[in-house]
Amino acid sequence: MKLCAVGLRGIPDVMGGIESHCQQLYPRMVKSGMDITVICRSPYVDKNRKEFEGVELRSVWTVKHKFAETFLHTFLAIFYARFVVKPDVLHIHGIGPALFTPLAKLLGMQVMVTHHGADYDRQKWNEFAKKILKFGESMAVKFADRAIVVGRTLTGRLQASNKKQADNIKFVPNGALTGVNPDLGADKLPADLNLTPAEYVLTVARLVPEKGIHDLVEAYRQSNSDLKLVIVGSADHEDEYSRSLTKQASDNIIFAGRRSGDELNALYKFARVFCLPSYHEGLPIVALEAIAAGTEVLISDITPNMDIGLPEDSYFRVGDTDQLADKITHVDQLNLALNKENFLNTFNWDTISVDTAEIAKKLAPGRNVSGQAAN
Repeated sequence: MKLCAVGLRGIPDVMGGIESHCQQLYPRMVKSGMDITVICRSPYVDKNRKEFEGVELRSVWTVKHKFAETFLHTFLAIFYARFVVKPDVLHIHGIGPALFTPLAKLLGMQVMVTHHGADYDRQKWNEFAKKILKFGESMAVKFADRAIVVGRTLTGRLQASNKKQADNIKFVPNGALTGVNPDLGADKLPADLNLTPAEYVLTVARLVPEKGIHDLVEAYRQSNSDLKLVIVGSADHEDEYSRSLTKQASDNIIFAGRRSGDELNALYKFARVFCLPSYHEGLPIVALEAIAAGTEVLISDITPNMDIGLPEDSYFRVGDTDQLADKITHVDQLNLALNKENFLNTFNWDTISVDTAEIAKKLAPGRNVSGQAAN
């Protein structure tokens, strides 16, 4: 069967949780025999690149704009999918793009939507934008043939508030990489950062307010830690907030920009602790990746983070820089250990890809409700 994905910026190596999700998910689904096309946003990808690990890539134009690009691109991508790609199933990512679920249904497509988190909680959105995103969530639940939700608690809330559609709302989490080379050495740490293993705090995030990097910088400064602070990531759209953050760079507060491949894996692996002070998440892939790399984590106590099920010491009150500073100072005295085997079994991309493929196959034309070919 043929599946077409829209709503994301693109793959491979495009910064963002949805993008990381798709980069891990779709090559695995291709290996299982599915035909996958991802429609990418032109400003973020090499338009001449047509394939990634068996996934077909199509670049469709959009403006690069903080507010307009997602909606404009999704609108155009849905028509491109219907009349050029002609998939059996359209896979929409995110509740902003899900606003166009009824359009995709009117065009005659089978649609599944992955809900990556309550984006209307993000600090960057004004009240009008938040209402639009909530409306997109409603369109996904009411009109999609299946809605996949990456957060366990959010899944339960949506099922409880949409009883007629509850059976069409499925929980499938994000995953963590398990294939990082165990022999990856400290020589793969970025040479330009001059880092020593186990002597830095790491965070990986876009430089936007809801990620709480400002809290982390303040808490780090309040702490009595000898560790350096390494901030990996940048802003898709540079603004006053991102500029105010990067101005705080120093010998011990390092803004490392975007990193990928062995450099990023080494940064995860050799950090003393990984910290994610976010105010909003779906299910944070960066925290899952850090744990899979064997690194202890400190994360804010928002519900999606609590869904991971870490030890109590791993959590701090969101926005509480005093508590976070204390945890950074006394990180060696905290109980941050967890059962890594159980964790990796729960957040396993191979299992997640199978579950997602089975949901898609049941929607393909010529399939009955059990997913078997119709006679």
